[in-house]
Parts: sequence; structure tokens; C-alpha cells
Amino acid sequence: MRWALVKVCVAVTTMVVVAFAVPLGLVIREMARDRAFSNAEREAAALAPALSITTDREQLERVVASAGSDAGMAVHIPASDGVEAVDLGRQRAVGKDIATTRKLGRASTTEVPGGSTLLQPVALSSGKIAVVEVYVPESDVTNGVATAWAVLAGVGIALIVGSVAVADRLGVRMVKPAQRLVESAHELGEGKLGARVPEEGPTELRLAAVAFNSMADQVVQLLANERELAADLSHRLRTPLTVLRLNAASLGDGPAAEQTRAAVAQLEREVDTIIRTARDAKPQTAAIGVGAGCDAAEVVRERMDFWSALAEDEGRKVRVAGVDRPVRIPVARADLVASLDALLGNVFRHTAEGTAFAVDVHNGEDAVIVLVSDAGPGITDPEAAMARGRGSGSDGSTGLGLDIVRRLAESTGGDVRIGRSVLGGTEVRIWIQLDGREPERRGHRGSVRRRRSAKLVSTFNRSRSLP
Repeated sequence: MRWALVKVCVAVTTMVVVAFAVPLGLVIREMARDRAFSNAEREAAALAPALSITTDREQLERVVASAGSDAGMAVHIPASDGVEAVDLGRQRAVGKDIATTRKLGRASTTEVPGGSTLLQPVALSSGKIAVVEVYVPESDVTNGVATAWAVLAGVGIALIVGSVAVADRLGVRMVKPAQRLVESAHELGEGKLGARVPEEGPTELRLAAVAFNSMADQVVQLLANERELAADLSHRLRTPLTVLRLNAASLGDGPAAEQTRAAVAQLEREVDTIIRTARDAKPQTAAIGVGAGCDAAEVVRERMDFWSALAEDEGRKVRVAGVDRPVRIPVARADLVASLDALLGNVFRHTAEGTAFAVDVHNGEDAVIVLVSDAGPGITDPEAAMARGRGSGSDGSTGLGLDIVRRLAESTGGDVRIGRSVLGGTEVRIWIQLDGREPERRGHRGSVRRRRSAKLVSTFNRSRSLP
């Protein structure tokens, strides 16, 4: 928009300058020509009194010399009453033009090499007509024209530059509010719900800013309503959970009773977490700051301690690797717990008892890989499994658990891939980016177009080859 305004102003100003400067330049050239011939007419008129008195050659030569125009003036006196014709000065006009002027009795101009001549008829006392020839050089005709054209060109350029400056200022006044509107729209799309647009600028942009701010307020209100609804629904789960906890407490002692009570307690904690998260959520999405996130190794150890008890009951072999030292990742602890529980829950839900599984954590300079693999039948259609709301189609899976994992990885700029594990079953690889890059565009969910860290990939490939 800004450049378009500048181009329009340049075009309009240029047309105006040309419309006025060209005719003015032509007028100045014509005025210079008229000035030169007017001077020539005055010089010719200065000889008229002398010619009316005498036609003596010597006297006329003195008159011409006193006028200071002997080099550019000539006098042609015809013969009469036995007096020979007199021609003073250098004749530049042809004899035909001189005879025509003498016959018509009025002044005329004619082109000659190097300029023009003014032929002025003068009546003599004898009744004859003398012709005074005044030479007008081309330099006199164009004297001052070039300077005038240069001045006009300078004025025109100054006007064009001034119009560009004015148009640029007007464009800035219009473009800046539009840029702020675009930036706020991007911020709102990134989840920064506190983004608003100052209501300034032209009327149309002010109206657009008002509409955008109203839309953003409505989005915040809708999200607040959804959080309240989630909190209310979660709160309603406490009643059946209380009954379930009381029933579990009456089961007595034994491994099954303890596992049931632990599962109920975990479910109560998750419900409480949902309620607190829903009610404490802020409209403005906060960025992960220094020290934010969690220790992936600690979370993996904790969740594996929980799932190992159930694995022992079902006769499953469990392997955990890469959790002997802290591994900081820019992911909230609750999100990582939810993702691990979703993957491990899928292992128990979709594989037979006795099927082994493993969880590996690989720490690199710019990324962390969390690998969950099993020795089950595997997933025949990984792309369909990654699609939200659709499972593989053969086991009734909804795919929501894998979608939770995908959103966690992509929030860091990473991704999720499903493949064949070294155990023979499914392998879910979570790539968590550590450098805070924005998620890259993907052709479809699960596909990756990113250059991997060579060191981390080599470490990952070596770990897969281990028994």
C-alpha cells in the first residue's frame, strides 16, 4: 500500500509538471526570439532618420559605425536619377528577398546560415525604398532558453521529490495500523489471547481494529466458558470417585487391592489437576522461560514405577534406559506424564499379556528423544493412527492418546513418528526440540522435514541395535 501511494503520487506529479513546464518552456523560447528581433528592429529604425536625409556612402558608413552594428548590419540603397546603387556592410540575405521586401514595403525575416536576418524597408527622400538588413545570430535567439529549461527541470524534480516524501508519510500513517493489525492477528493465532490492536489510523482501519478487538474478547470469553465447563465436569467426577475409593478401601489386603487403591488415588489426583488447570488458566499464553519445563528422566522413572507393578502381574518384561541422569526439557510435567501414560496405556490395552515393552530416553545437544517400543503386533497404518479421532480401525482405538503426544512434541518444534521397533512391534518416537524453534510445516501428520542433529541420530541408531 505504501509503495502504491508513492507510485501514484509520482505519476500524478510528473503529469502536472510536464503539463505546465513544457508549455512554459516553449513560451520562454518564443519570448527570447521576440526579444532578439525587437532589438534588431530598433537598430534598423536608428538608421531611418539618416537615410531620409542623405544617401551619401561616407556619411552612412559613419552612422552605421556610430550605431556599433557595422558587423551585423547592411544597407541596400537602389539607384535613382543617375545616382548609383549603394550597398553598405555584408549582405547575407539573397537579392530576391531584398527585392521582395522593397516591393512590398514591409519588414520581413529570412533564414540565413548561422541565424536570421531582419529586412526593414526605409523610404528615401527621392521616393525610392532602401532596405536595412540586420543580422540576428542563432545565439541571440536562444539566449537564456537553456537556463530557463534547467530551472524548470529543477523545479519539477523538486516537486516530484516533495510529493514522494508526502506520499511516503501518508503511506506510513496508513500502513503502520495495518501492520499492527496483522501482527496482532498472528499473535492471537499463536495463542497470545491478550493481543489487541490500538484503535488509530484512518477510519476504515479504526473500524477493523474495533472489530478485531471485539473478536478477541469473544474468543477469550468462549475459552473461559470452556474452562469453566471442563472444571465443572471434572468436579462432578469426584462423587463417583469417592464411592470408588470407599469401595476400594473395603477390599482388604493383597496386591490387587493395593493396585486398585493406587489407581483410584491417581485418578483423584488427575481430576484435581484438571480442575486446578481449568480454573487457573490465564487468557494470555505464557512462554516457557528460563528454568521452566521438567526433568524427563525423573518423570519416566516415576511413571515406570507405576506401570511396572501392572506389568509384573501380566508377566511383561520391562526395560528402561537413559534415565540415570537429569534430562531437562521445555515441557510441562503434567503434559509429559499424560503423554507417557497415553503411550504405555496403549501398550497394555492393545498388546497381549506377556508382551515386553521398553522406554528409552536419548539426550542430545539440541533435542531429546523419548522412545516407547513394544513386542506386539505393531500398527498397520501409522498415519491413520496419528489422525485425531481415528484409530487404526481394527482395534477400536480413537487415536486421541497419540494426538496428545503429537501436540506435546510439536509445541517444542519437534514431532512424533511411528515405526517398527527392534522388539518386533510398535515404536513411537517423540522428538522434543530444545532450542525453542517454531514447528515446521508438514505435508501430513507424522511426516518430518527437518535436518536432524548428526550426533543425536547416531546415538539413537546405536541404541536401537542394543539387545
